[in-house]
Amino acid sequence: MNRSSTKANSNFFSCLLFAFLILLGTQNSFAQKQTKKDLENKKKQIQKEIDYTNQLLAETKKNKKRSLTELVALNKKISQREELIANINSQIYLLDKEIKENNESIKGLQNDLVKLKAEYAKMIYYAYKNQDGYNRLVFIFASKDFEQAYMRLKYLQQYSDFRHRQAEKITNTRKSLNEKVQELEAKKTDKRVLLTGEESEKKNLTSEKGEKEQVFTQLQEQESKLKKDLEKKKKDAQNLQQAIQRAIQKELEKAQNEAATKNKPKPQKIVLTPETQKLSNSFASNKAKLPWPVVKGIISERFGVHPHPLMPDIDINNNGVDITTNSGALARSVFNGEVTAVGSMPGAGQFVIIRHGEFLTIYANLKDVYVKTGDAVTTKQNIGSILYDEEDNKTVLQFQIWKGQAKLDPEGWIFKSN
Repeated sequence: MNRSSTKANSNFFSCLLFAFLILLGTQNSFAQKQTKKDLENKKKQIQKEIDYTNQLLAETKKNKKRSLTELVALNKKISQREELIANINSQIYLLDKEIKENNESIKGLQNDLVKLKAEYAKMIYYAYKNQDGYNRLVFIFASKDFEQAYMRLKYLQQYSDFRHRQAEKITNTRKSLNEKVQELEAKKTDKRVLLTGEESEKKNLTSEKGEKEQVFTQLQEQESKLKKDLEKKKKDAQNLQQAIQRAIQKELEKAQNEAATKNKPKPQKIVLTPETQKLSNSFASNKAKLPWPVVKGIISERFGVHPHPLMPDIDINNNGVDITTNSGALARSVFNGEVTAVGSMPGAGQFVIIRHGEFLTIYANLKDVYVKTGDAVTTKQNIGSILYDEEDNKTVLQFQIWKGQAKLDPEGWIFKSN
């Protein structure tokens, strides 16, 4: 190997090591920013999500036939379980850091205690040798003048006070040391509990992955049916999009007709009044803070183009998100607004479109609708019941957000945990 290639390899490995150290530092920095309380709260939240996903899986399994909904729910649970294990690892990392700090504190206190005891022993020895009150009086009266006698008296008093303070320091240091030792043992116990929990969660994860493989294999036998269902879903999505476009066009035509009667130029888009503009601004300012359109649910299909969960060679394009919820669940408005359209699609339930200024929210796959066009609705107001699919034992709401003619990812608008 020539010198230039050796140098190139050396540079390559140096860069690789540097990148690894940066990545490690980033992970450590992230874990340090999270407090123990934050991690515990997050762990509780993830566990609640897993419990709810289990509830949905139990509903799905009422039908002995395997379904795509079951596969999606299992994928979701596996993802949640992996997040839970990562959370436990972060807690263990923090505990390791605290245990290390405790050990260092204990070592420092032990050293301090040794020094204090040594100093105190010298004082006791000195006091023992000079315990005779006569010697102290001789020491004072042997002074050259009154000022020196006063200084020697003050010295003896200060020495006595210092000795008492030194004894107190020893007592307090020993107390702090005992507290640190107890704290260390408690942290070690916490770590043992976390490690046991982590091992249990890893076993659950392995079991769930095995179950997923079984469902995946059995569903492959239903591929022709699944493709047929997928085609129907695409057609329903196209019909819904056309219905939304018609509703927008209808509003625009209404605004143009009103402008014509007032001899004004026809607007090319829906014109907002000061009130609706304020509502639009308020909606926009609540990005990532909007309530979920259901009380409880999981996102079973995300926004945009992504591979089919069973047939990765087939892409799915979702104009919103699919939210799987429990049977009998109700859909609710995510913000104040006005119902701009209510409609139905054969074999795909009903839908409701609500305008919030420049924004639209769409709620599809409804069984019953509780509102009508022109109704004013408020945040979290129930607008309809969600259709239950008896064949697959699933209840899924299709939820979309539009700004003008642009489709937005609802997951970035609703609050992270519902």
